[in-house]
Amino acid sequence: MLYQWDLTRDPMERVAELFWKVRTTTDETREAAERLARGAQAEQARIDEAIAGAALNWRFDRIAAVDRNILRLGVYELLCEPATPAAVILDEAVEMAKRFGEADSPAFVNGVLDAIRRRVRPPAETARVKETPGV
Repeated sequence: MLYQWDLTRDPMERVAELFWKVRTTTDETREAAERLARGAQAEQARIDEAIAGAALNWRFDRIAAVDRNILRLGVYELLCEPATPAAVILDEAVEMAKRFGEADSPAFVNGVLDAIRRRVRPPAETARVKETPGV
């Protein structure tokens, strides 16, 4: 959804409607996907600034659209979804980059997100999440 929105700039409501016309899933997954896409869209300016600051030697406008939107989603989760462990966010982003990006996308996505993770989720916070039973 986020990729489609980025390319078309159609309202997110229309993007989501079209997205679900060709896909099926559980209500829970649908709600989560829409929450993440809408959240990343709403925080786009702040997210893009974080990406630009962490993507050393890359101009933001030169980042491939697939990578850019995987990064947006990952940064949104790092910033706004504290219940999701950072390691899970990075792993999912790298898996998406492997599936949808170019050969160098996984390493690029991992490097940028890890740099942002170090700034927005201090090591003490990460350690507390690991120590929490059932997480």
